[in-house]
Amino acid sequence: MSTSTTPRTDGGAGTGLPGPASAARPAAPGFGDRLLDLAIGRAAARAADPGALRFTERQLYYETCRVLSPASRLLRRVPRTPAPVLRLPSFTRALDARGRATVPGLLPATVPPAEGSGSRPSEPDLYDYGLPRLLLCQDRSIAAMLLANHVHLEAACPILAVADALPLDPRLVAALERADGATVHVLHDASPEGVTLPARVRAALGPVPGVRVSSLGLVPRHVSTLRLPTGRGPALAPAAGADWPAALRPREAAWLARGRFAEVAAVPPARLVRTVLRLSRGPRPPRDSMWGELSGLRTAGFMTWPTA
Repeated sequence: MSTSTTPRTDGGAGTGLPGPASAARPAAPGFGDRLLDLAIGRAAARAADPGALRFTERQLYYETCRVLSPASRLLRRVPRTPAPVLRLPSFTRALDARGRATVPGLLPATVPPAEGSGSRPSEPDLYDYGLPRLLLCQDRSIAAMLLANHVHLEAACPILAVADALPLDPRLVAALERADGATVHVLHDASPEGVTLPARVRAALGPVPGVRVSSLGLVPRHVSTLRLPTGRGPALAPAAGADWPAALRPREAAWLARGRFAEVAAVPPARLVRTVLRLSRGPRPPRDSMWGELSGLRTAGFMTWPTA
């Protein structure tokens, strides 16, 4: 009987230890790993476009899902709420292997403020004037992303995370009241907790005359229209929707009751910035044009004496 001299590479049955071959060097990345790395690079370029936008890790994850699902761009006009094509742990492992520092535009993870410090506006003269609008974000990282892209400067609107801002600083409430017609905008997820957030902000604000609370979304109808990736949690009890907004359609309430949800981070970064700017600044005044001036001349009449 001949004896084989081939070394064993199984590490020994039942020991749980790697064999000599696997301990010598790490396994080379496979085709799937290289494909995912390329997808992350492509997603980062798309998330930053246009104008070198900054974005969060969660936004990069959803953008990577869109890169890996090219059909979603072709069918974007078909209302639907697809599941993500990539599992979050797989994305996180690939990003760790790549290195976050190698992704241009990726923001660092947000760190909650120290106990009792809050996230108050640091400008001392902010409270001395009327504050016509304020934006509160359910997601702290989305608030940081909007600040990093200077949305607060373009919209002339302070941006705070709800968890850090409530209860509102009394000086901030006074500045809102002083503006006579101020609006507190709330940006939230399409989730049971998110849709009730505007009411929570209204209750925390108290009876401040002239200040209204407005939801910027998301709600389920936005999710369907934008074809945003959605998640699914456990189904809710029938009484769970008692405090949901009355404006929700029955189909939307049923969608939430089934445990479905979508995050604001799933909205493409450029679209999110544009939407927040448009809704927080309000409608723009009409632009002057030659046709408008001619129309004005017709209504004024020829040789009409100017009144001003």
